[in-house]
Amino acid sequence: MMDFLADYYFWIKALHIISVIFWMAGMAYLPRLFVYHAESEIGSEKSETFKIMERRLLRGIINPAMGATFLFGGLMLAINPGLFLDHWMHVKLVLILAMSALHGMFSAWQKAFEADKNRRNSRFYRIVNEAPPTLVIFIVLLAVVKPF
Repeated sequence: MMDFLADYYFWIKALHIISVIFWMAGMAYLPRLFVYHAESEIGSEKSETFKIMERRLLRGIINPAMGATFLFGGLMLAINPGLFLDHWMHVKLVLILAMSALHGMFSAWQKAFEADKNRRNSRFYRIVNEAPPTLVIFIVLLAVVKPF
């Protein structure tokens, strides 16, 4: 089976990169929606519109893209298990776990907004909005430069 997958390694890698792009696009956009949602009146038309946008973004793009990222990334690691020996990969995997935890927090916050139970202000979400791009910078640098 691995020989078969190895023949398609570059296709799998391309699909992994595409999935990451979609996941990160959503992870960058969702907290921006939270900023504007936190500034809107509960029950207003604006608030209800943000609820729909956040739910669709999370369920329609971010969640599937994260799943595809893990699927294709996992296949790449299965094809090339030697990557586990590299220290840069260990750090990258820790950062990916951090991104996944952030994803989980975004999901919880979306549910709080959905139930009109948000307890955070827009400033909080403006700060949080910086976390995904910061993690992406380090993840990409590790994957491309492989510094150690």
